[in-house]
Amino acid sequence: MEPIRIFYFSDILCVWAYIAQIRLEELKNTFQDSISIDYHFVSVFGNAREKLENQWRDRGGLQGYSDHVKEIAQKFDHITINPDIWNKVIPASSTSAHLFLRAVQLLEVKGLVSKSERVMEKTTWAFREAFFTKLANIGERQVQFDIAMELGLPVDAIANLINNGEAYAQISKDTELLKEHNVAVSPTLIFNEGRQRLSGNIGYRLIEANIQELLHNPVGEQSWC
Repeated sequence: MEPIRIFYFSDILCVWAYIAQIRLEELKNTFQDSISIDYHFVSVFGNAREKLENQWRDRGGLQGYSDHVKEIAQKFDHITINPDIWNKVIPASSTSAHLFLRAVQLLEVKGLVSKSERVMEKTTWAFREAFFTKLANIGERQVQFDIAMELGLPVDAIANLINNGEAYAQISKDTELLKEHNVAVSPTLIFNEGRQRLSGNIGYRLIEANIQELLHNPVGEQSWC
């Protein structure tokens, strides 16, 4: 039986995606070879400062958003949030980090690193932790390379994949998928060839239930329509 393919869209600066990472790990541990997760990016924070200043103008501005993120984080024991989040350091855009992570993913595709090392997943988590706990400006290229070097990744190969346009091509594919599936929320999971969608702060049991339904219902009985 072919594994269930899950499209997972997130923004590297999204606190809900930071929270949700543990749920993805649990899914992989539970279902193992029964599922396949395809990672994609949606740049909710593509223009981060302007977006937050506009949306939070009447709610305390950037300090108001910082307080909002910290209030959310207090409900989850498995994450750590720096008290100055979205206050002292404000990345201009998440898109730069997404481009870099696409280049890291290409290392796996091209066999430059072993797929068993899960370098894209590890780097994504390292980026999120660096921003939310250390206030690292992960939108800056040098910060991205510093994290990659700490993880022992081939930084020259990553730079080449960005410079030769291949990483940009992957970002373009993400954009096409966003339009195809009408994704604008981080995180979003797409199942069953686009027929099922879960967006935002979705609990693990609900995600698990969707997968169990697809695993145990015969093809053709997944919808009564």
